[in-house]
Amino acid sequence: MIVGQDRAIDQFATAWATRRLHHAWLLAGPKGVGKATFAHAAARRVLADGAGPALELPGVETPDDHSIVKLVEAGSHPDMRRLERLVNEKTANLARNISVDQVRELGEFLSLTPALSPWRVAIIDTVDDLETSGANALLKILEEPPANMLFFLVSHAPGRLLPTIRSRCRRLDFQRLDDDAMTSILEQQARDVSTTERQKIVAMSFGSAGRALAFAELGLAKLEDAALAILRQGDPTNARRSELASELGKKGAADRYAAFLELSPSLIAREARNLDGGSRERALDAYAKARELAVIAPRVSLDPAATVFQIGGILAEVAHEPSLKR
Repeated sequence: MIVGQDRAIDQFATAWATRRLHHAWLLAGPKGVGKATFAHAAARRVLADGAGPALELPGVETPDDHSIVKLVEAGSHPDMRRLERLVNEKTANLARNISVDQVRELGEFLSLTPALSPWRVAIIDTVDDLETSGANALLKILEEPPANMLFFLVSHAPGRLLPTIRSRCRRLDFQRLDDDAMTSILEQQARDVSTTERQKIVAMSFGSAGRALAFAELGLAKLEDAALAILRQGDPTNARRSELASELGKKGAADRYAAFLELSPSLIAREARNLDGGSRERALDAYAKARELAVIAPRVSLDPAATVFQIGGILAEVAHEPSLKR
């Protein structure tokens, strides 16, 4: 079920029903608002309808027990491909990019004859992750697509894509979800979360259901409270940031650490809206520092505990409370 994106769903469903549809769809919007979920739902519907008989269901809905849907969910449908960053076997971490070799394999897939219906589907999640040579290779594919081929390109930052790729796609915009939609999703998928914690998660997720569910799973409401205490009250003895650094520097805390890196700049930005004068200037400066550190730290494998401690110092700057050590 895709919540809060009725306009995007209706646009594609109408195009599909009339078969007057573009071959490439750029699914644009913030991270975690349902773009990839939509892409998979649309792929299931296209492949199920293509295999026949056509489904009598609204939008992009499909029955879970449909044989084609089961193949798609198992990742074994011969007429569908999904491109995403692969796991590096040596490091067990995700690769930084979707490689040109993966795009070339997609090109080989397109040279094959469809197996179960006239239609084929490819999902690239996300197209933002393509390395430069991969983006150029994809452009060539989009310029001369085979018949009855649909591409769904998921993008969190469409403005950064090659203009020539954007120009060959029809864009579907996915919006940030409102609080009611966010609450509904959490009630359905995170039932163990209390009402109070749910309200906190909605407030710090900025309309991203993916972020909210991750926050609920990782128990980030407590981390938010700790960060806000530093942000608003300072940390003159370094005790608060030291506690955070100790907690997030432990083994097994990698997911919470990564989420904290994403959360911190957002908290500062939210706080800045309620400030003025010098306080607002400090908050905006702190936001820039925290955002830069949050981007750089994973790329160069900075020590998590040291990074969290440094972010704590940035948060404390907003409260204008000097610490013992900087």
